Formats: sequence, C-alpha cells, structure tokens
Amino acid sequence: MLLQLLQSNQNTQLTSLILSPTRELAVQIHECILALGSCVSVKSVCIYGGVDIIEQKTALMRRPHVVVATPGRIVDHLQTTVGFSLSTPKTLALDEADRLLDADFANELSTLLSVIPQQRRTLMFSATMTKKVEKLKRASLKNPVAVSVSEKYSTVDTLVQNYLFMPLKYKDHYLLCVLRSLAGSSVIIFVATCEGCERLNILLNCLQIPAVSLNGRMSQNKRLSSLLKFKSGDVNTLVCTDVASRGLDIPEVDLVVNYDLPAESKAFVHRVGQLIWCEKPRDAGRLNS
Repeated sequence: MLLQLLQSNQNTQLTSLILSPTRELAVQIHECILALGSCVSVKSVCIYGGVDIIEQKTALMRRPHVVVATPGRIVDHLQTTVGFSLSTPKTLALDEADRLLDADFANELSTLLSVIPQQRRTLMFSATMTKKVEKLKRASLKNPVAVSVSEKYSTVDTLVQNYLFMPLKYKDHYLLCVLRSLAGSSVIIFVATCEGCERLNILLNCLQIPAVSLNGRMSQNKRLSSLLKFKSGDVNTLVCTDVASRGLDIPEVDLVVNYDLPAESKAFVHRVGQLIWCEKPRDAGRLNS
C-alpha cells in the first residue's frame, strides 16, 4: 500500500514513517521496502540505536521517501538533527502495534504523534491486537477499518505442541537431550533474561552444540551477525530473549523451545509465529517446556 501511494505521488518529501519496536524488525522492513520499491526508485532510510548516529543524520538529509525507525532513535534525531522534521509524512505505520502502545514506548510515541501531521493515514499491524489498541481505534482514529484473520490469539494448524514436566535442577539436562535427539534441526530457544541467554549459549557451545545468542545487551553488529548466521543455516540453534519474538521472517524453524515460559499468552503466539513461514513442516516435534 505504501509503495502504491509513493508511485502515484512522486516527490522528494518524506511521505511515510514506519515504527518498529525492535532494531532487527526495522532492518527487515527496510530491506523489504528497498527490494519491492526498486522499480519505482523508492528511497528508504533505517534509523535505530546502537550504530553511528552521524551516518544516519547524513542519510536523513538525503530526503528519503520512507523512514523505518525504532521510536527512541527517531526522537533523538528530531531533537538533535538540524533540518530534520516529521511535518510532511502522510502515512504513519505501526508494526507490532500492541507492543509499541505499551508503557515502554509511551513517551516516545507521544512525542512523535505531537509533531506528525494530524491529516494522515495511520496503519497498525500485529498478530495480537489488545484491548488497548481497540480503545485507541475508538477514541483517536477517524473512520477506522479493521482487517482481522482471527478474533482470538491462535497458532497455525501445523504447529505441534508438547510440554515436559521436570525438576528445575534438571532443566538443562532435558534441554540437551532434546537438542541431541533432534541434531541438525533448526531450533530457537527463548529465555527470560539477557544473563540467562548468554549462560545457555556458552553452555551449549561448550558441549559441542553450535549456537548463537540474540539479546538486548549485545552490540548491534553482533545482534545482526547472530541473526544472519541462524537464518542462513550456518548455525542451527538460536538462543534469544523476546527481542527476537516479534515479526522476524525466518524461512524455516523446526523447533521452538520456551526454556522460560512467557509472562502472557500473546507473547507465546509471537514466539512460535516463525513457524508460519515453513512451507513443508518437518517431522521433528515442537516443544514448549
């Protein structure tokens, strides 16, 4: 939709702002826009933290049509980048809208909504729409239209779900048995904390199970490198926090392990969402421990 609008309105102004809750998802959206918009010469810039802000300032001064950003870094640019403003976008898109409307992003989102034009098209996307989003739709949007595939949180039909009960002190032992019984399978392991993520990653590598980690305390280069290694198949095991649970397009995943259970049901739906992309699910069982 955004590309169709750009094609019909070729100009040198910033026409669309797309917000993402995570850096990796912002990069993925940016790459999709560049690929799909190459035929209409769309200029897109990806803005997120953890990398050189000077290069981003230069890119913003080149007058892109689309800015894909995480809320915190784009607010930084509004406050520090001379000549940059959000006075022209006609479209605002919120990917993983329910996450962006959480309290964690409240201040940044309030700042952005105060400067972006009131006369605009607002698009919100998410696999799980919360009551907060429904209230926003009723209170703030003009003539809203909702398009939904399901009215409840649901997983794909091809997802096989299992669980294991075990003494807490043997949790690592059970995980290792599962991974070794499914050697060669593509596995994502979700943990609750950054410390737990690094501990488990070190443990697996010490036991000759090649793995990479992805969490919020890593540098951005290391985060992107880990994700690339996993997506390309160089490493079959990804140990991560919920920073990797939102919207990432991973071509094929055989097993999703909830090493630490999520705090709420919608987080579970997002964690196993990668399996939607499997065209031919393998026989390996899926485990939620």
